[in-house]
Amino acid sequence: MQIRIAIIGAGIAGLACADVLAAAGAQVTLFDKGRGPGGRMSTRRVDTPAGQATFDHGAQYFTARAPAFAARMEDWAQAGIVARWPEAGEDAWVATPGMNALPRHLAMAHDVHQGALVRAMARKSDGWHLGFEQGSQGGFDRVVVALPAEQAAALLGMCDLSFGREAVACPSAPCWIGMFVFAARVGLPPLLRRQGPIAWAARNNAKPGRSGPEAWIVQADEDWTRARLEHDAATVADLLLRELETAAGEALPPVLSSVAHRWRYARSGNAGHGFLWNAQLGLGACGDWLAGPRIESAWLSGHRLGETMADSLGPALVGVAAQ
Repeated sequence: MQIRIAIIGAGIAGLACADVLAAAGAQVTLFDKGRGPGGRMSTRRVDTPAGQATFDHGAQYFTARAPAFAARMEDWAQAGIVARWPEAGEDAWVATPGMNALPRHLAMAHDVHQGALVRAMARKSDGWHLGFEQGSQGGFDRVVVALPAEQAAALLGMCDLSFGREAVACPSAPCWIGMFVFAARVGLPPLLRRQGPIAWAARNNAKPGRSGPEAWIVQADEDWTRARLEHDAATVADLLLRELETAAGEALPPVLSSVAHRWRYARSGNAGHGFLWNAQLGLGACGDWLAGPRIESAWLSGHRLGETMADSLGPALVGVAAQ
């Protein structure tokens, strides 16, 4: 009989954990509140008079330094799913044609339920039960919470107070971002770092595998964001557009589209644990907040939790996750 495992969150950490557990023979089901997998590895498309523009409006790029992640990166590169982005650094990679291409690729191998917001979970005599806005599912032998710390805290605290306290003590930093499409090329280099309140700005259509009209992503720094956290999106978009113009030192071309998005949980903290696992309860947690604010760290967190859990599935399965 297969071990049934529920993973709450289909970002890179949850998907990495699912890969290992499925390879070890477990029946894995992922539940995610979003419309598509990927969490902060997201891509947005905007229709404009100049054509459709795309924005990596979450993570901008990632690195591959740990041997396990670097090996996977080479596999994905050969499959055309990722490509190097030299402008961001010699070890910088992006997924192609958008950052969500990688989590979508990983999700294809799994049973992922989108639009599934888990509001509660409890361990009963027949296993773990998850409560949704409407209905519930139960009978899971193990459960993994792969969410940002603030979202994980409430669920973990219901079942393991120490896990809940770990999440509460590791808050994320927020970030306002602007997404702008212009009728002509902006007079700036392909990317900017630390220009006044701009933490990062990049010409998204210049990344590997991208095309379309002149599209810029502008991320505000943490202090600027916190001071305007509850502003409406239109006001923030106008403010960030002015900051980009200041950085350019000249008037910007006509704007075809202007949108802002607030990430309340943008840059994670780092609890320094890698992952959390309570073998007695069959409860785990993974994510960048446990390992460091990088996509690679999120993947390693999920991968290593999966290895630890796979070792507990049965003698015949020990070592499968490490292959």
